[in-house]
Amino acid sequence: MSAPAPPGRRERKKLATRTAVSAAALRLAVRHGVEHVTVERIATEADIALRTFFNHFPSKEDAILAASAAGADALVAEFRSRPRGESVFGALREAVLVVMDRTDAAGRDHLAALRLIRTAPSLVPHQLAVLARQETALAAAIGERVGGGVSPVYPELCAAAALAALRVTLDRWLGGDPGDATPPLDVLRADVDSALAELAAGLDRPGA
Repeated sequence: MSAPAPPGRRERKKLATRTAVSAAALRLAVRHGVEHVTVERIATEADIALRTFFNHFPSKEDAILAASAAGADALVAEFRSRPRGESVFGALREAVLVVMDRTDAAGRDHLAALRLIRTAPSLVPHQLAVLARQETALAAAIGERVGGGVSPVYPELCAAAALAALRVTLDRWLGGDPGDATPPLDVLRADVDSALAELAAGLDRPGA
């Protein structure tokens, strides 16, 4: 199968604008709180017209969470790219570590965004929708990896369990020492390893 053609100039420009708008929205939300951010303020911060904002996002919440949604998509894409010889949870572990490194998981800006997403009530339904889409996509990717011969529920069970484990480890990491503005990344790595190993012991080799 040939590699997909690289995006053209127009698509690159649209992506750059979308990324800039999302970054502006998240920056304002972290700085001032979600309730004090308006679409107009985001447009001003990103130096775009209001109409341009709505060309990319239906609401301020979607703009604020765009980076989170992109990260969710990136995890599934990275999982799909792992060698077929890797087990489900082995491939998932490697995918998580790659995405963590790529997004500077322990960077102050990223940490502030993660904490905001978990504490702002107005973002909760939007974030739940992001996670539901990620779970559906990951289940489909797991189904492709394991093929036939397993229970139809197996891919969905693996996806739901794995993402729940990752949320638990991330919440524990973020909720550690209150005085630690940048919790150690090696702690998160170790917890991810432990959580996925616990799941792998029971789910990693279907039919074994």
